[in-house]
Amino acid sequence: MGSYIVLKMIFLLVFIGWLLVWTLLPTKSYNMKWSSKLDNKLNSTYFGDQGTNLLLFSFPIMFIAAFSCVYLHLHKKSSNSNSVKTSRLHRRFASWSSPVFVKAPLGIVSSVELCFAAMFVALLIWSLANYLYSSFSHIHMYWHDGDKTWQAKFRSVSLRLGYIGNTCWAFLFFPVTRGSSILPLVGLTSESSIKYHIWLGHLSMVLFAAHTVGFVIYWVMTNQAVLLLEWSQTYVSNVAGEIAIVFALVIWATSIGRVRRKMFEVFYYTHHLYTVYIIFYVLHVGAAYLCMILPGIFLFVIDRYLRFLQSRDRVRLLSTRLLPGGTFELNFAKSPALEYNPTSILFINVPTISKLQWHPFTISSSSNMEPDKLSIVIKTEGSWSQRLYKHLSSSIDHLEVSVEGPYGPSSFSFLRLSFTKQYVTP
Repeated sequence: MGSYIVLKMIFLLVFIGWLLVWTLLPTKSYNMKWSSKLDNKLNSTYFGDQGTNLLLFSFPIMFIAAFSCVYLHLHKKSSNSNSVKTSRLHRRFASWSSPVFVKAPLGIVSSVELCFAAMFVALLIWSLANYLYSSFSHIHMYWHDGDKTWQAKFRSVSLRLGYIGNTCWAFLFFPVTRGSSILPLVGLTSESSIKYHIWLGHLSMVLFAAHTVGFVIYWVMTNQAVLLLEWSQTYVSNVAGEIAIVFALVIWATSIGRVRRKMFEVFYYTHHLYTVYIIFYVLHVGAAYLCMILPGIFLFVIDRYLRFLQSRDRVRLLSTRLLPGGTFELNFAKSPALEYNPTSILFINVPTISKLQWHPFTISSSSNMEPDKLSIVIKTEGSWSQRLYKHLSSSIDHLEVSVEGPYGPSSFSFLRLSFTKQYVTP
């Protein structure tokens, strides 16, 4: 129990320190005084010019992600012996986690989530205000021949909006890391926090779009439109940024709720363009800003690789059952050691229907009542589920099914592949 508390306090201090760095980053003192001193001390032979960024922005989150695995293991062992204390603590903070807002477009939001959202918005406003204060006080440094004062300030605002968008990207990938060892530290799962990814995605796109449009307007009104075609080898590559924003706009347009619900396949496939977008985004902003947002992307890539390894195997489908109202049930064999919450989520892929599509479903069985079986119920609403229902209705052959998960609030063994793996011939 002592080590559990010590780790918890260390994580809290490291995370507060990481947030403090983001808070100080846009200040005049950091850019004019501390930055050069830190570079002289922290930049090294191994990390080159990015030693400061790696240590201040990347290392803290990597440290938390690595040692939180130990923390979760100790937490699971101590949860049974301290169930009474835990329940009292949960009752004490229950009011903070209760929903206070349940309307669109935000969805279900608790008091704690509102507080953190307000603090994040405050961070963005603070950052933008400090960036503009610092740049306006040295506006002559950004002055081009023939520019007027308001034009130089307009350019500065457009540039700083891109900086704020980069701050959003530092947090963007944490909510979609399904096997995250960080989210459980604050009682979250990727399913419950996916709304944060949506909020950050929309906000970052508004900022990046304003950043792009602002520079286009500035170049046109200052007769520098030729810079739209510049791919600098030593400075910012404008062409790379333009290519990146085109891919980003496609992703953004297809992720709108109405488009996503009516044309899910379009949304699903275009969302994978994020890989191309990240490549051109990095070519545009350079290594320094990549190191600032690296932890979220790195942890997401690791999680994606582990999920790929799990999904390569087929699981044993015990039986299927057609139910009234166009619904059907799939029953899988599982290891008795796999425990999960009945509200946990299972992602499944049926290659005969679509080799690329993965769909999440809530588990309808209980690991306590049915230790050797896991069940999900699917309702035929989209084209994918309709094709699967038609296949099950007309064929008695077994299906090849791949799974990812389950993911849920009590699934601490998120790296364990606990399903009974067996290839089933169709």
